[in-house]
Amino acid sequence: MPQLPDDLDAVAVRTWCSLALEALGRERAEIDAINVYPIADGDTGTNLYLTVESAAAAVEAVFAAHETGATAPATADAVRAMAHGALIGARGNSGTILAQLLRGMAGVLADGGDAAHLRRALTRAADAARRAVAHPVEGTVLTVAAAAAEAAEGGESDLRTVVHAAYAGALAALAKTPEQLAVLGRAGVVDAGGRGLVAVLGALVETVTGQAPVRGPRTAHGKAPTPVDGGSVVGLPVGGTPVEGVPASGVPVGEGPLDCPEDGVAGPAFEVIYLLEAGDDQVARLRTRLDALGDSLVVVGGDGLWHVHVHVDDAGAAVEAGVEAGRPYRIRITHFATESGHDLRVQAEPAQRAVVVVVPGDGLAGLCTEAGATTVIARPGEPPASGELVDAIRRAHAREVVLLPNDAALRHTAAAAAEQARTEGVRVALVPTRAAVQGIAALAVHEPDRGFDEDVVAMTAAAGATRYAELAVAERQSWTMAGICQAGDILGLIDGDVAVIGADVPATARTVLDRMLAAGGELVTLVLGEDVPDSLADALEEHVREGYLAVDTVVYRGGHQRAPLLIGVE
Repeated sequence: MPQLPDDLDAVAVRTWCSLALEALGRERAEIDAINVYPIADGDTGTNLYLTVESAAAAVEAVFAAHETGATAPATADAVRAMAHGALIGARGNSGTILAQLLRGMAGVLADGGDAAHLRRALTRAADAARRAVAHPVEGTVLTVAAAAAEAAEGGESDLRTVVHAAYAGALAALAKTPEQLAVLGRAGVVDAGGRGLVAVLGALVETVTGQAPVRGPRTAHGKAPTPVDGGSVVGLPVGGTPVEGVPASGVPVGEGPLDCPEDGVAGPAFEVIYLLEAGDDQVARLRTRLDALGDSLVVVGGDGLWHVHVHVDDAGAAVEAGVEAGRPYRIRITHFATESGHDLRVQAEPAQRAVVVVVPGDGLAGLCTEAGATTVIARPGEPPASGELVDAIRRAHAREVVLLPNDAALRHTAAAAAEQARTEGVRVALVPTRAAVQGIAALAVHEPDRGFDEDVVAMTAAAGATRYAELAVAERQSWTMAGICQAGDILGLIDGDVAVIGADVPATARTVLDRMLAAGGELVTLVLGEDVPDSLADALEEHVREGYLAVDTVVYRGGHQRAPLLIGVE
């Protein structure tokens, strides 16, 4: 049995993130099922899972970068990574609030992880989350967070007592949420975001004590089980607070999908989310403007980086407000009525087949969308998590899905997403594309009218017949397959290995093309980065035309992508 921590050090934070992700993974569907507020769109569990997945990935990156081997990273580095990962990966209203809760905790735990620090961390987290919400509402995750912090207060005690008390306080508050928020009482469910927070705190209990909170038997008339003597806590039954006539799923017996027109459906048509680089003064003005545009406004973050979430009817105005305040990016706009099921009773029949493709920039996202694919953008330094790929598979809304990861590093992530989607009844085929140009080739031969296996074979063959290359800038001196490179050199990577070291992009690109075409080829695909001039594409097209007969060239704009130039040869 592993040694239990006496305080929340870096290893404990890592364990907490891992256990929280496992807990939300187990309960995600059930939390989604009881999601009726502020919008009955059935995605709170998924959004919380994706938020914690991003936090856990950031903590893992800190451990991976720690090179001493003998000791763990500093606690401050781990908790700050957790908070930053949650901030950049936050999804939905509850995910955004959870990111602020973790950020509030990190601000205190960076200085120490004993019982006293944890109590202060829980209090600061609850206060920070409440301040981040434009119009706080009782009976939500904010109430549960405040109750956890209040229960943890008291005299000096050890860490285990504090986490037990916080969990018990959150559990009791969760049970009362249907009494505080009318929409929850009518549906006979507890708050979905609050239940997700209870799962996260339960993971903290398991981290510190080595035992997960026990789920007790169902009780009558909506009364939640109470903590037992000695500090051990009995949890809520699966499905939240039991109510007469309500099964474990949290959906009232005899009813269809949750439909709460007074509180859960009426409202703005769009959810707008983006990260924003801006100063405090600009964000204060942004809050005022967005509050006038819509509702469910949550702005979290600090130190120049913010996560903005709002529900509005004019999505363009919400984005424009962000542009005026600073630099918005990773913009995500969801139309509730068509994408998130604003009226959950109206569900379109799933398509027979769809393609989900990961692309490195906005330009290729537009190209693939025009071809009928559902896209996931992998921004520089921010690869998509498995939950994001599962979300895209769900958005594709098809019985059969072909998944194109377009990155060798995403192989395991894509495989996990495919496996999760299969458990939900979707037939998924993973084509192991290792570059965007291979994905383009596969998508070009996709024919939804032929048999699934035949289509997958054709797409796999097209991707396999495409050699790929990219240009990159060396960050430091290092050994490569082509010799020693210096910082600032232009590297030409063919099929993932450095094959050319050059001084400038045009000359290196020509050399890479010559090496690739030496083995033959019929079509050259060039994908230009955001800052690469059109003149480079013109010069490379002329180079191919003059040196290689019967070889065609196509050029695409990739937008903001990691590499200045991607090359494919079919």
